[in-house]
Amino acid sequence: MSKIAELPPHRHGDSEPLCDVSAARRDKDSGPAVPHVVIVGAGFGGLSATKALAHAPVRVTLIDKRNHHLFQPLLYQVATAGLSPAQIAAPIRTIVRHQKNTTVLLGEVTGVDMAKREVALGEMRIPFDYLVLATGARHFYFGYDDWEPFAPGLKSLEDATEIRRRILLAFETAESECDVTAQNRLLTFVVIGAGPTGVEMAGTIAEISRHALRMDFRNIDPSAARILLVEAGPRVLPAFPEVLSKDAQTRLERLGVEVRLGQAVTACDAEGVTIGGQHVPAHTIIWAAGVMASPAARWLGVAADRAGRVAVASDLSVPGHSDVFVIGDTALAKDAGGKPLPGLAPVAKQEGAYVARVIAARSSEHPVPPVFHYKNFGNLATIGRKAAVVDFGRIKLTGFFAWVLWSVAHIFYLIGFRNRLTVAIDWLWAYLTFERGARLITGAPGAILREASESTIASAKRGRGER
Repeated sequence: MSKIAELPPHRHGDSEPLCDVSAARRDKDSGPAVPHVVIVGAGFGGLSATKALAHAPVRVTLIDKRNHHLFQPLLYQVATAGLSPAQIAAPIRTIVRHQKNTTVLLGEVTGVDMAKREVALGEMRIPFDYLVLATGARHFYFGYDDWEPFAPGLKSLEDATEIRRRILLAFETAESECDVTAQNRLLTFVVIGAGPTGVEMAGTIAEISRHALRMDFRNIDPSAARILLVEAGPRVLPAFPEVLSKDAQTRLERLGVEVRLGQAVTACDAEGVTIGGQHVPAHTIIWAAGVMASPAARWLGVAADRAGRVAVASDLSVPGHSDVFVIGDTALAKDAGGKPLPGLAPVAKQEGAYVARVIAARSSEHPVPPVFHYKNFGNLATIGRKAAVVDFGRIKLTGFFAWVLWSVAHIFYLIGFRNRLTVAIDWLWAYLTFERGARLITGAPGAILREASESTIASAKRGRGER
């Protein structure tokens, strides 16, 4: 495999980079020549590495295709109308505005030239001395990519607002639907995958249908909504101890969620899903089952595992390239026992901080820190508005106190005092009143009404046996 992948053609016909914004800034400031660190991705790992290099003797260029850092663990709250997008995101430039050694570029990286040590950003070539790829993961449909339009995943603010639109529009369309069969389909929600995201989505949809929306409609009973959580494996939250998985399942079922275990989805389209050979008519389907790493392995010309992750050395560098690091969801890093580390925010944050220490030490000719070791401070998942499961190793918690810990931890790790304060207030209000403060169906009004009308007409045709 070539070491140069997906690079757009060099139009100027020479070997020099088209543009090095960071170098231009250095020359303007008449600063000394220092190593140039290019970090691709401003998620948990990339941002952690950037902030940890604030006082290191390096120049940093941080590249991301979006202008904001996103707190992904709370995306489901946006998707279920609990929070607004601005409460879980912050502009990247604002976060690093005081780091004088850091330049932020908005753009999408399309490849890496390992021979020339350049990153392709559109027509620009960004040279690097050190490269950190923290490019995250995307949805993976196990070869059924045609399912994506019917079962969107949850990785971005755009995903979250689209899912929110579909959920709220289902209730609105059902309100004007006279056919009971069509109403039942509109009020059936299927969540595929019972990891933390799937469990949190299913539990929250059940709660808003039974509480937040219960009094708002006249022709339908939102509390009669059917929520299915489908998992091909033997239990929910497979990464948690079995006792916590059982507790989570019990609490989900108390909320009215139908949990189907050991049953894979074999078909998915506009009409619904097929689970274990049974077709379930459903209007809203949400994908929380699988992810695939970014194409970083292809950029680097190295092998990847089945999930697209790059196998990294003990210092998180790419074997054979000690100055190129891969972290976060794109990295196949292992713990002391040889077990792959999970794709969690704490893992990415610790990896980013570690890589920054390695680069800073090399740039200062100081001793390089020992191999990366992940410190597991526990796993958390919430089930509805006042219950969660927490795994601290020997200590395992469930119920209301676990939910309080989950809430405090997530508020603490949000970026910005304003976000922490507004999220805390919104959660307190939601806990006391059951209200969801961001119940907005966004998009062009004409398109929304047209979609609702088309859905109603299609439901009527199904009721008459037409196609």
